[in-house]
Amino acid sequence: MGDARIREASVDHTARHKQAAEAELGGCGILGVGIWLAVTQGNFATLSSSFPSLSAANLLIVTGTFVMIIGFVGCIGAIKENKCLLLSFFIMLLIIFLLELTVVILFFVYTDKIDKYAQRDLKKGLHLYGTDGNIGLTNAWSIIQTDFRCCGVSNYTDWFEVYNTTRVPDSCCLEFSENCGLHSPGTWWKAPCYETVKIWLQENLLAVGIFGLCTALVQILGLTFAMTMYCQVVKADTYCA
Repeated sequence: MGDARIREASVDHTARHKQAAEAELGGCGILGVGIWLAVTQGNFATLSSSFPSLSAANLLIVTGTFVMIIGFVGCIGAIKENKCLLLSFFIMLLIIFLLELTVVILFFVYTDKIDKYAQRDLKKGLHLYGTDGNIGLTNAWSIIQTDFRCCGVSNYTDWFEVYNTTRVPDSCCLEFSENCGLHSPGTWWKAPCYETVKIWLQENLLAVGIFGLCTALVQILGLTFAMTMYCQVVKADTYCA
């Protein structure tokens, strides 16, 4: 009976150790992708003029670093059966989970205000298109307009204020050619990029929802395992005392 309990505890300990190690490796992977994007893609997807550091590369680097640190704490805590590290692992996971939940709730509550602010900020960012030091924003707009077959934030006329003339970037053209943005509006995409991307996201909402639920489930399991192991260590210390 005693041997069975020891084996069960060993398997349970190994499972939690493995989960923490996988989290650390996942963090390393995310960090690696973020660094690769930063080096090779010029901070691609930097669309905001108010938050120039809010790029895909920087988000991945920050996320990967946090995940790696949390995974490391959990891994060491599981190996050493250290109450302090296990509790720290639990608290950090809980804080991240609550922050994510808060962001989701605020997003749905203030959707209209976020829409207006985002469009205003994106239009402001158009004025940085093609300027020195803004290769990320320039690349992002070029790719979005080409792939989504759209032009401007709310209308192709958004670019008129940027160029102070009837002109759009060449990525707005139905058929790309050098300086095609100087031609007549009949040769440009008419769809607004903001609404086009928003509709695309809504059409793929199921995939986004599934990803979010899977992420939440993994975090809840991590919280459960961390607290369970913490309680087991506390009980073991009390029994030994």
